[in-house]
Amino acid sequence: MSLLKQVSVSVPKTRDDDPRIGQLIESDLSKNDTPRAVIIGFPSDKGVTINGGRAGAADAPEAIRKQLYKMTPNSENHDAFVELIGNMRDVGDLNIRYEVEEDQQNLGKVLASYLEQGVIPIILGGGHETAFGHFAGYAEAGLKTAIFNLDAHSDVRPLKEGQAHSGSPFRQAIEHESECAEMYLVTGLQPQSVAKSHLRYIKNSGGEYMFRDETNITSISGLFHQHESDRLMVTFDMDAVDQSQAPGVSAPCANGLPSDLWITAAYLAGRNKQVTSFDLSEVNPRHDRDNQTAKLAALTIWNFLLGLSERE
Repeated sequence: MSLLKQVSVSVPKTRDDDPRIGQLIESDLSKNDTPRAVIIGFPSDKGVTINGGRAGAADAPEAIRKQLYKMTPNSENHDAFVELIGNMRDVGDLNIRYEVEEDQQNLGKVLASYLEQGVIPIILGGGHETAFGHFAGYAEAGLKTAIFNLDAHSDVRPLKEGQAHSGSPFRQAIEHESECAEMYLVTGLQPQSVAKSHLRYIKNSGGEYMFRDETNITSISGLFHQHESDRLMVTFDMDAVDQSQAPGVSAPCANGLPSDLWITAAYLAGRNKQVTSFDLSEVNPRHDRDNQTAKLAALTIWNFLLGLSERE
């Protein structure tokens, strides 16, 4: 069985002078040229349920694509944005086996070849177990990377009865035998949702953390550069956003980040030349309201792409 399955997203037909991203993204996967970026779905929430969260994030890649592909290119940086989208591929979704560790390793196998070529993977999760599959691509390729996580939770919990889950991806990365995780940086943490032992673990591993009240554009920009790695793997967990603006997540946050800060952080990640991959996790369409969270997730990806189109 192939590791990937192709997906089809219906995009309404529009006038030639009003193109949409879904019409511009390259759909011919047989081309031999090297794309600048690829979109890959990881439709699994098995790790969320193991961690005691509510199921539904497995539906997120489809929901995010539906909203993203209806969006137009940026009007002010139009030519560069269109050129980027035309030099991208949507390679489909990972074929999920519903064995978390196996699915994570298979995602890593898919991502490794892109990372080796300098192609930027954009992964649509899925629960936050997505992040270790994301990291596994670096380990598979033998590439060292720092890790930046925008999240309400630290996600360095131990395995549960030997099982990986949505709360363990960064402990898995830090302790991985490849030693490819050079530094773990996390911001947006909710103090009522993080154990002291987990913060101690991050510090003892050489990482850094910031709480929600310390998280702003200045501190995010600082963390983006607070490492000596040549690469930066970036992962955004949607439960960092306030639940009034992102109700459809696995673990809603009553005092989360405002969406404008979240979106700007995605744009800055896109512009940062050290950022070599990006994932967005924990969108839960089953608990969404009028596609509000899926739309915010799509706008997050759109802003990452805008930043990427502006790299010099």
